[in-house]
Amino acid sequence: MNGPPALRRAACSRCLRPQATCLCALARPTAHHTEVLVLQHPQEQRQAKNSVALLRLSLAHCEVVVGERFEPAALQALLHRPGRETRLLYPDVPAAPAPLAPATPVGAPLRLVVIDATWRKSLRMLLEHPALAALPRLPLEAPAPTRYRAIRAARRDDQVSTLEATVQALAMLEGPSFDGAPLLDAFGRFVAGVAARQGPRAKLGRAAPSTPAER
Repeated sequence: MNGPPALRRAACSRCLRPQATCLCALARPTAHHTEVLVLQHPQEQRQAKNSVALLRLSLAHCEVVVGERFEPAALQALLHRPGRETRLLYPDVPAAPAPLAPATPVGAPLRLVVIDATWRKSLRMLLEHPALAALPRLPLEAPAPTRYRAIRAARRDDQVSTLEATVQALAMLEGPSFDGAPLLDAFGRFVAGVAARQGPRAKLGRAAPSTPAER
């Protein structure tokens, strides 16, 4: 006779994390005008170290869509919203050169697209989706040192988390009206908590370049 089914850990209905690692107390409501769309690789969704859950809890206008391959029509609907200019948080790389960016009207409402994946997987997503590759790019300018290295190893100095990259991008787009400092402080506490729980095994994952973020 089979034994009783394994009990699942109770999860928070808001952040979807196990109750023992619930992020809700760390959330910092952060005022912003730019819409944020995160295209999250499925493997990142399962990462306890991933920063997108805290980002989603803290930004009112943040949509997270999980997937590796998207149907063209569905992707177009995600990327473009009426009345908004879209920018992709990603560097100009030889494998996927950035298109010429049209001038953005001053004060134009924006939609920022962020790929949440390792560098290799984010580049593959870009190359496999022409609609993504065609978006005007927003590269980060000299990203600040990341707090992420405490829990995810990085191969490059400019690798930061998706949360850190998105916060810096919003600061670039919105200027002094955007204050991401409380959210970055909360992220620092999240990293410290993960590091304390995982000890010397904390860096088994890899962070991706700052643009794209994380991831």
